[in-house]
Amino acid sequence: MKKFGLELLQEPLPGLFLLAPKMFGDERGYFFESFRAETTLSDWLQDNESMSARGVLRGLHFQAPPFHQSKLVSVVQGSAYDVAVDIRPLSPTYGQHFGAILSSQNHHRLHIPAGFAHGFLTLEDHTIFQYKCSALYAPEAEGCIDFNDPTLGIDWAGTWGASAFHPTLSAKDQSGSPFDTFHSPFTGPQFDPK
Repeated sequence: MKKFGLELLQEPLPGLFLLAPKMFGDERGYFFESFRAETTLSDWLQDNESMSARGVLRGLHFQAPPFHQSKLVSVVQGSAYDVAVDIRPLSPTYGQHFGAILSSQNHHRLHIPAGFAHGFLTLEDHTIFQYKCSALYAPEAEGCIDFNDPTLGIDWAGTWGASAFHPTLSAKDQSGSPFDTFHSPFTGPQFDPK
């Protein structure tokens, strides 16, 4: 099955897709289609790119309705542990997360639908992270959930591969909302994965 011109590797949570391109390579290098518009879900309005040193953690971010965003994320240099948390109260997987290594070696992409919080931890220096967004950035709609909330159970440190885990965080990411007091704005029928 294809999504956005990419092969579907798995759908770990409803609507969340781990994808991989079909690679063509020889002694010169490689070629692949990183995206192909095939469905109405692929009406992307904004492309973003960030470069981070090893150990930078960004997230867990979302934009509330009516400025909600779907994202198609990938790493073009380096590697990152990418995480999406289901914050759709009508979903049977509400509060569950999925994490995957995205890298310039595996070329995997993660399609994150609206109604998920998203974050990533860079595992190498000069990691370049790219993402397509289905809505423009709206600072007034931005939200952040505590990346290290124990109820979410995200094992950032295990992916880090070192005994001491002290990520570099922005001020915003240091003050994310605890999940147990979080009131999700993704309550409408359009966010019901059924």
